[in-house]
Amino acid sequence: QVQVVESGGDLVQAGGSLRLSCAASGSIIRINDMGWYRQAPGKQRELVATITSRGSTNYADSAKGRFTISRDNAKNTVYLQMNSLKPEDTAVYYCHAGAVTWDLREYDYWGQGTQVTVSS
Repeated sequence: QVQVVESGGDLVQAGGSLRLSCAASGSIIRINDMGWYRQAPGKQRELVATITSRGSTNYADSAKGRFTISRDNAKNTVYLQMNSLKPEDTAVYYCHAGAVTWDLREYDYWGQGTQVTVSS
């Protein structure tokens, strides 16, 4: 009943920038935490950044100082601004949302993933 749709993944040269967007829609009364995760080939999915409904943020050490997570609560949208990209940032990036539906329970929702490729 809740859809999470991502966009913004692309091929970019090392040192470049990219902005990812993720919009949630459906039977939502509130979205709590939102976040970005990534998975490189042969690797486990790892946390990149999270943001609460109030705007408190948390970053992985690899993302700190280069990436910025933000959200627009009115649009149920979360963004990830990625600067100074490195080849090791290459991965499929997934959006996560903890959404409260009309049954007043929180469920975890994931986007389909968007490919980010950074060339050296």
